[in-house]
Amino acid sequence: MVTTKEPVLGFTEALVRLAHLVQQVFEDVAKEHDLTPQQAQLLCLLIDGPVGMTELTRALRLEKSSLTGLVDRAEKRGLVARTRDSHDRRACRIALTPDGERLGALAHDGMADRLETLAAGLPREQRDLLGSAIAGILAEHTATTGHPRPPADR
Repeated sequence: MVTTKEPVLGFTEALVRLAHLVQQVFEDVAKEHDLTPQQAQLLCLLIDGPVGMTELTRALRLEKSSLTGLVDRAEKRGLVARTRDSHDRRACRIALTPDGERLGALAHDGMADRLETLAAGLPREQRDLLGSAIAGILAEHTATTGHPRPPADR
């Protein structure tokens, strides 16, 4: 069990601090693989298969022009490729290349390993409760906004 001498945080402050910690872990893992945090996020979102540009703009919370630049840079590095959408010839989907698959898996697994290590001191019941609470918050967000959650990272 994790013990701490710090005062108990309020709900909002705890979530904000956790978000910052997760972002820092993402940045550290990305840097280890010579990726920007945005490139690592993009690769992780594409692990389960090609995703359309519209879905990526929502998931990454980027403007269309910013996403286009991110995809252009990742494509130039040989990490992603644009493929035609079989349902709409005008649209494209973004897919991982073999190099992108390798780096995406490394980034994803690095994130998972670091986050699991951070939570290793928590009892299983607390980890399950926290996961369930977060899933509930995400489901409520989806229900309220009508925007589905971003594609899962495996």
